[in-house]
Amino acid sequence: MAIVEVKVPQLSESVSEATMLNWKKQPGESVVQDEILIEIETDKVVLEVPAPASGILSQVLRHAGDIVIANDVIAKINTELKASAIVNITAIEGVAISNNEEKVTPKTSSIPTSPSLNKIASPAASKLLREKELSVHQLVGTGRGGRVIKGDTLAASKRPLDAVLPQATASSTNSCLTDRPEQRVPMSRLRIRIAERLLESQQTNAILTTFNEVNMGPIINLRNKYQNCFEKEHGVRLGFMSFFVKAVVHALKKFPIVNASIDGNHIVYHGYFDIGIAVSSPRGLVVPILRNADQMGFSDIEKKITEFSAKARDGKLLIEEISGGTFSISNGGIFGSMLSTPIINPPQSAILGVHTTKERPVVENNQIVIRPINYLALSYDHRIIDGREAVLSLVAIKEMLEDPARFLLNI
Repeated sequence: MAIVEVKVPQLSESVSEATMLNWKKQPGESVVQDEILIEIETDKVVLEVPAPASGILSQVLRHAGDIVIANDVIAKINTELKASAIVNITAIEGVAISNNEEKVTPKTSSIPTSPSLNKIASPAASKLLREKELSVHQLVGTGRGGRVIKGDTLAASKRPLDAVLPQATASSTNSCLTDRPEQRVPMSRLRIRIAERLLESQQTNAILTTFNEVNMGPIINLRNKYQNCFEKEHGVRLGFMSFFVKAVVHALKKFPIVNASIDGNHIVYHGYFDIGIAVSSPRGLVVPILRNADQMGFSDIEKKITEFSAKARDGKLLIEEISGGTFSISNGGIFGSMLSTPIINPPQSAILGVHTTKERPVVENNQIVIRPINYLALSYDHRIIDGREAVLSLVAIKEMLEDPARFLLNI
């Protein structure tokens, strides 16, 4: 019998352990080499664990919620068994499998199902659970071994929350749950890490925020004029973020201290510009990095941001894509935010907050006119960045955006 072990992949140096998520395959099912068997969650990213060989998933050693470390053996694959073994196994257990979903039929055998499969969701059910914002632990599975299947999720989503939550035995408690439902859900590793880093930033940095307003009219006009040509030439839409990135790099070159960081009693000046772009994902906020942003063109930036957004949405970001960075940009404007004070992403020393653009009355040449205005916020670590450098760097960003010719002339 040829058995191949499925192991936890190598984690980054800063990540010591990970949490198992739901298996996409169950014992007895066939797998194909490089097919994704399970995802494991670290405090930074979700990693996919592929099948190292084709065969039958003969044994699952670790289950959803288990804590694992690099090189832990989590399952075994029998490479000698054929797909026909699946038919035999499922025939014995009385389960018909089609399109990754189970249909339970009367059992013809008294062979017990494994309790280790409790609270495991099928791929189709897992997708619905995420869409309906339900936890697998809220449902009673009717699939093999108590596995939650698509039908369970559909049924649960049609019931009120109090009908989905586990019911207590005391009638008074049931009444309380019916009238005032609550749901307790464990924080993901990413959410825990986000909380830790934000608290760390607030406690260790002397954070101040300076504000300015920018007339987005010139950028909007430029974008409207060349949008179609740009997309036809480069295969990607021209967004506003590439302008902000280029303006930030320009300001950081003029004021290197804003691109620096603190290491003990030393100030580290970075001779490169790795710009973090805050991206919302179903698991929480992540900040993928545009490496060497000063060497990227507008199309390069837009393509990379589009790629990062898709990866964040699908949980496919790699650890190296969200590690490091010398400065960050957070765009709360896409959600309608008008003004905020962003929190610095350690060990960086500054972050730019971008907000929604609104038409507002402003005074130009003693006349009141309407302009599309965006309020910018620069939060900075006052331990190494003085107010002068912070204010002037934000002014440099403003000047670049209000006069796009500066991008060409680099002034």
